[in-house]
Amino acid sequence: MARHTMKFGGTSVGSPEAIARVVAIIGDHLKQGHELVVVVSAMAGVTDMLLESASAAASGRKDSYAAINLTIAEKHHAVIDALIATPSDRAAIRAQVDELLRGHSELCEAVSILGEATPRITDALVSFGERLSSRVIAAALTVNAIPVKQVDSNDFIVTDNRFQNAEPLWDETESRIVDGLLPELAEGVTPVITGFIGATPDGTLTTLGRGGSDFSAAIFAACTRSDELIIWTDVDGVMTADPRLDSRARVLPYVSYQEIGELAFYGAKVLHPKTVQPIITRDIPLRVRNTFNPAHQGTLVGSRSQTSETVIKAVTGIRDVSMLTVSGPGMLGVPGIAGRTFLATANAGASILMISQASSEQSFCFTVVDPLAQSVKEAVESELQREILHNDIDSVDVLSDIVIITVVGAGMRGTPGVAGRVFSLLGEHRINVLAIAQGSSECSISFIVAEDDLERAVGELHTLALHTIENDRVNGMASPV
Repeated sequence: MARHTMKFGGTSVGSPEAIARVVAIIGDHLKQGHELVVVVSAMAGVTDMLLESASAAASGRKDSYAAINLTIAEKHHAVIDALIATPSDRAAIRAQVDELLRGHSELCEAVSILGEATPRITDALVSFGERLSSRVIAAALTVNAIPVKQVDSNDFIVTDNRFQNAEPLWDETESRIVDGLLPELAEGVTPVITGFIGATPDGTLTTLGRGGSDFSAAIFAACTRSDELIIWTDVDGVMTADPRLDSRARVLPYVSYQEIGELAFYGAKVLHPKTVQPIITRDIPLRVRNTFNPAHQGTLVGSRSQTSETVIKAVTGIRDVSMLTVSGPGMLGVPGIAGRTFLATANAGASILMISQASSEQSFCFTVVDPLAQSVKEAVESELQREILHNDIDSVDVLSDIVIITVVGAGMRGTPGVAGRVFSLLGEHRINVLAIAQGSSECSISFIVAEDDLERAVGELHTLALHTIENDRVNGMASPV
């Protein structure tokens, strides 16, 4: 008997029909003798509505947040009415839903009076999505004679107080999960757990960042010693490229932890970038599968590098980024310029997606998301004000309308000429590369091009990836499974 942790994303629980599929999938796995830990996201669109309700409340638009509350109620009532036939069971779960939504309305009223939705209050508001969906899904499972217990993850995942992007406190989190959930599993009860949510040691609600249900599922998988983590989503697995950019995109049967980490960080929407963090040290395999096509085995993610000739396995692109360049003759040999720049960037609330520096040390550039570019520029200029006044630094320039393209593949490691093939191909198609970065792992190469070149660049590099993958297939070089 295996123990599996399953996470169902927003589209997987986005409608009565989708939740009926979730019930069937869980039932089938339990019939196979598996123990299950189930983690669920908010219904599709609900988190966005909750964020909008926070904004509406902060600006005093009562009609707006009241309408959002009603829309969310209708979405959950529709699931209850469709999947729960017995009037008494239906009334019981509707009462839970309505009680939570009263809490949402009251919190919006408080925000309206305060005139501000602080990160702490915003976390409390968006937590309602998972709290609602988990209760409705648990009720739907119960009426199908599946023994479950609805669980709020904030009772188990203990975090710091960095609201909206909290980090788990690992020892306390593991202790709570081991003591609280393992006995339930031993008794044959399947916990249905809210994704995305944690709490500080004093019980204040936090969230793990947008898309954090994947991360929380990995935490539960690691701490319950699961044999496999399965992420159920709305695609068949991890793909060689975004099918919206290239219709030839195909599912990869196997990728390594390192490869999926690069793909998740650099734009692949299948997984939260932190998902592999809790499971990699315990060598727990991860599988990405499609709720709407459960017969497909999806993509397996594991610790072993693929034995193959594949150089580029996948190509990703990140839109809506800006590149900031710090340059000046006075930077040469002066220690601390980059460190101060990056600290100022962090203090402006931005994460750096890519860094590139000339060996002359007279300039370096880095990328951040578009909405934060101007505030980062101002923060860096403030930090380097003295150097700018003395003309040691010429300027901090911002370039928008760019994209980061990343080619990923463990087969790149130790293979001579990969970068040459990539950039020769781009040059042949007159695609100008503005900056380049490659990590010491040699698992990926990232570079910046103009946004107008995104589709052409991805298409040409994807052709190269598909060619080497096809060579593997013809030569019978199997993926490790």
